[in-house]
Amino acid sequence: MSNFIKSRKHKYRLFQLIIGITCLIFINIPCRAQQIDSTSNAIKIIDAPKKHSPKKAALYSTFLPGLGQAYNKKYWKIPVLYAGFGALAYSFNHNQTRFVKYRNAYKYRIDGDAATVDNYVGIYSDENLNTLQKYYHRYRDLTVIGVALVYILNIVDASVDAHLFTFDVSDNLSMKIQPAIINSNYNSYTAGIGLKIGF
Repeated sequence: MSNFIKSRKHKYRLFQLIIGITCLIFINIPCRAQQIDSTSNAIKIIDAPKKHSPKKAALYSTFLPGLGQAYNKKYWKIPVLYAGFGALAYSFNHNQTRFVKYRNAYKYRIDGDAATVDNYVGIYSDENLNTLQKYYHRYRDLTVIGVALVYILNIVDASVDAHLFTFDVSDNLSMKIQPAIINSNYNSYTAGIGLKIGF
């Protein structure tokens, strides 16, 4: 009878141990990482690294195009972005100058005043001047739309890059189950188990 009672007590203690370990694994316990300083033998408490914020990257690129790319450490994109803006600015200036020139010439032609003479007499007909002014007006407007699109793409690119900032691009295709520190709420970190799939 006494062996039966001892055996039952051992099973009960083993059951308690298993439940306790399970609770430690699956219940969030607030914790912080520790690091031993080798020079002073003191323990430093370090916070888990902050997430790379897509919202910040998008806001930075909204206020100043290229700043979000700098935040994402994609510095090579900044000259490409400004080269695009520069090309569009050149195109806008080119089309605007010609549009104004042909529009004024067309106005002189149709104003009915013989004293106002344009520079294209004998070169372009009235219809040609009207067609040219419409052509350059259209491409000037398309250039403005292009600037708006590059500006929006700059914001979207910064946000997407920030989302993919910590994405693993290595050739290692694997799955790992390992302990993890989880940012649960407002800089409160908890212990848990993480499933990491690399692909």
